Amino acid sequence: MEAMPTEDDIRVALAAVIDPEIRRPITDLGMVRSVAVGDDGQVIVGIDLTIEGCPLKGRIVADVKEAVGRIEGVTKVSVDLGAMTEEQREELRVKLRGGQPEAVIPFNQPDSTTRVFAVASGKGGVGKSTVTVNLAAAMAKDGIKVGVLDADIFGFSVPRMLGIHDQPTKIDEMLLPPIAHEVKAVSIGMFVPEGTPVVWRGPMLHKALEQFLADVFWGDLDVLLLDLPPGTGDIAISIAQLLPRSEIVVVTTPQAAAAEVAERAGSIALQTRQAIAGVVENMAWLEQPDGSKLELFGSGGGERVAERLSGALGMPVPLLGRVPIDVVTREAGDDGEPVVLSHPDSPAAQALIEVARNLTKRAGIAIG
Repeated sequence: MEAMPTEDDIRVALAAVIDPEIRRPITDLGMVRSVAVGDDGQVIVGIDLTIEGCPLKGRIVADVKEAVGRIEGVTKVSVDLGAMTEEQREELRVKLRGGQPEAVIPFNQPDSTTRVFAVASGKGGVGKSTVTVNLAAAMAKDGIKVGVLDADIFGFSVPRMLGIHDQPTKIDEMLLPPIAHEVKAVSIGMFVPEGTPVVWRGPMLHKALEQFLADVFWGDLDVLLLDLPPGTGDIAISIAQLLPRSEIVVVTTPQAAAAEVAERAGSIALQTRQAIAGVVENMAWLEQPDGSKLELFGSGGGERVAERLSGALGMPVPLLGRVPIDVVTREAGDDGEPVVLSHPDSPAAQALIEVARNLTKRAGIAIG
């Protein structure tokens, strides 16, 4: 006679169901309200969603049915959906904050192991955002837990480049970041209507960044990448204040004029006492059909920036990589799928993967 499933069997199976936004078992999050097992093997699981109208409730229901349905003796699985009470959500927020009742910036806590890299440039148009999202996607593909904070409040582009169209889910004051290509991301672009400019002054910019760092549930990240606006203005200073242990990655093109401006962007580390992780030279060359390299913007800009910053800081600043111009890189960004995923064998993708792994090595993170 076939053994009948028990409530303990069901709960063990439910522990393998992961909330798609928080990325933790639903049993740990207090989402399993009840389990009822009938004599005929029919199981009814009560699930309390974090919010009513959870955008991913269909996936949660499907995962619960699949996990419980695999248990011997289960003939049918039904899911009774509900929503957490205000008290339950408060308990969940405290749990996710590691027992902290109030929001704090987790990356500044003594036990944080997350490495924070701020991707900066001296001027716009050098491909800083493209570098950022591709580094994130390459790291995620290597099994690294990575997030991206789009700190370019006025010129945000991360949502499009990662193919994100949804807003973060809000649990009262806590935000759950959307996930694309296994990368968690937050941007002001997720909150403003398309085509609407953001017109803010310094204090509002600082407050927005602080909220993105403290109010967003980033989880247990290995790496957080910040896509900074060009230059050395308010946001660069705020990041140095909010994340004093962050390291700067300077993006430049080979052009001498761009390299000089990039050097100034990197030299902010002298005033903010941040470390510089290295330099990335983007748009280094255009590969020709015969295999030759056409250096549209000159050559040597990345090396010059790295050498001058090394001298100014009194410590080695490495050139992390040189990334060629590639049409598929632009197309991939427009389509919301980073080139390291859509065309991983292209020259640009290979160079970006190398840069990502150089940063991973610097952070002392083992590739999964």
